[in-house]
Amino acid sequence: MKVMVIDTALGACVAGVFADDAASGAVRGLGLRRELMTKGHQERLGGLARDAAAEAGGFDGVDRIGVTVGPGSFTGLRVGLAFALGLGAALGRPVVGISTLDGLAASVATTGLVAAMIDARRGQVYGRLFRDGAPLGEAEAWPLETARDRILAEAGQGSAVLGGVLLVGSGATLLAETFPELAGAGLEPLAAPNPEALARLTMAADPATSPPAPLYLRAPDATPPSRLPGQPRQPAA
Repeated sequence: MKVMVIDTALGACVAGVFADDAASGAVRGLGLRRELMTKGHQERLGGLARDAAAEAGGFDGVDRIGVTVGPGSFTGLRVGLAFALGLGAALGRPVVGISTLDGLAASVATTGLVAAMIDARRGQVYGRLFRDGAPLGEAEAWPLETARDRILAEAGQGSAVLGGVLLVGSGATLLAETFPELAGAGLEPLAAPNPEALARLTMAADPATSPPAPLYLRAPDATPPSRLPGQPRQPAA
């Protein structure tokens, strides 16, 4: 299978083309462009996708497109979704959605307990726990204290046990620095999922159950206006 992956949900802008290697079972990169950034994805994504596809010999033969759907930046993930859906329509290829938390967990060793954590600001993280590569629950938005308690409950309380726990993502360092009891865990503060991991998840995804729709775990910070343009302000109560 040959796939293209698009990722703009977190701290990188990624476009890559990958194929599976039947002999080894691994994915093989055919063309990849990746730039670390927290904003400006919309200006860079089209050019990166063009260059990655050109390096891979064009869009011919792409069987499927995978795009990160969140949790992450409200604006960033919609940039990637809009681009992937437009490209899928132009090529006549299916588009599947990939969770950023699943992508982060798949970017590291799959044995033991992995806590994929994204700094959601306002004293929260977006999190999901995995053991030996399998999820232990749904993705959720947790206060920092709740994330700590979930990790400790799943791993056990001893520092020796925490030595087998891996925290991955932008929330990894935040949690380790906030709670001394997590200091024994391993840290992989990745800004974004590994593109090869996204390619593996894209190949394994079921299009029927992996829709390319945004995954929001809390309401946006922005709120709709309370009055229309030109409408007078309501008097204070």
